[in-house]
Amino acid sequence: MKPDFVKNVSTWGNHPIVNKLFKAEEDYSKIREYLRQNNEVIAYGNGRCYGDSALAEAMFSTKKLNKFISFDRLNGILECESGVLLSEILEITVPQGYFLAITPGTKFITLGGAIASNIHGKNHHAEGAFSECVIEFKMMVEDGEIITCSREENAEKFWATFGAMGLTGIILSAKIKLKNIESAYIRQESIKAENLDEILQLFEESEDWTYTVAWIDCLQKGKNIGRSILMRGEFALRAELPQKWQENPLRLKKKLSPAIPFYFPSFVLNSFSVRAFNFLYFNKQRQKVVKNFIDYETFFYPLDAINDWNKIYGKGGFIQYQMVIPKEKGKEGMKKILETIGRSGQGSFLAVLKLFGKGNPEAYNSFPFEGYTLALDFKINRELRQLVDNLDKIVEDFGGRIYLTKDSMSKSSLTNYLKNVDSSKFVSLQSKRIKRGS
Repeated sequence: MKPDFVKNVSTWGNHPIVNKLFKAEEDYSKIREYLRQNNEVIAYGNGRCYGDSALAEAMFSTKKLNKFISFDRLNGILECESGVLLSEILEITVPQGYFLAITPGTKFITLGGAIASNIHGKNHHAEGAFSECVIEFKMMVEDGEIITCSREENAEKFWATFGAMGLTGIILSAKIKLKNIESAYIRQESIKAENLDEILQLFEESEDWTYTVAWIDCLQKGKNIGRSILMRGEFALRAELPQKWQENPLRLKKKLSPAIPFYFPSFVLNSFSVRAFNFLYFNKQRQKVVKNFIDYETFFYPLDAINDWNKIYGKGGFIQYQMVIPKEKGKEGMKKILETIGRSGQGSFLAVLKLFGKGNPEAYNSFPFEGYTLALDFKINRELRQLVDNLDKIVEDFGGRIYLTKDSMSKSSLTNYLKNVDSSKFVSLQSKRIKRGS
């Protein structure tokens, strides 16, 4: 292997950074050759996951697998290569009256990554995970053979791949079903909750809404622990929209996307700045309930409006920690988690709470099951290891688990839930770390 294929690679959290083999190809014969030349390979999409799930001794970048294959406008069925970004799919399909059936909090991930992570969104309680909208995909397996996987053909491989973090093969292309929309706008209600009891009650009352999510102030204590703002929404019908948007309801005006120009110094993000941000964010909404219409980008992808926002955490990087706790234990479990974070002082201003519905038992490698999930960002520092250990213990005690797409240091008992992924070829640094039990 030529040395110029060796480079420093990381994912969105900038932790860890590895110096490994990295190559992008569009020719299937060259991808097959790369597989044969390396003992351990993992697919690497757009680098928007966290941790080490897409890092390996040799990485295959799907960046050049970026072509659209077909779009059945009548039935809303799209086929494209695995390196196509969700943002690129939206650019084509939204003006035609279609949207992704399931989308995460960023549109800058690849289609292959969406399958490998079996992404979930604000509508899991209503519409499930990404596996629900995938019709079929083509995959290169260990010996270089290309197989088609669907509910009827190679069904075992099809279901094992969702949530398997690339350990079943390299996804080359996929066919997905989109959902119909009349507009590119969301009818939204934002509701302030003063504590954990109130926000969990609001989730229960909002189960008939398609999309629900809450920002949560993870540094509050006492009677204000769990102070939050719930956002719930539905795609707006054309007739519902304000008059100014009814003429072109499926087209949005282009916005400027400011960028973070440099890595912030490590002292900028601390408990004081996080507390200040949380105070301002919670109090910017003066009324208890606010009803309005917002475009889909603002509702689904607020952080995508700022390019390179991960630089806020400095060169040392950060982790995202996301767990799910069974619904019946959600209140007690979340209270203990928030108390632990509050005591640590390592607050996260990007703290998101959601309610999962029942998981699909066929997609058995998927992260979501019925319960409450909390995602938090933490800057890398000397105290983080202890905080993660403390949080892991709580999650384990309450029968929860960790999202592999975000994992970089959690205990293996919370992350070793994958089945039928014992490949000797498709191996990541994460899978090796979990197998070691560290």
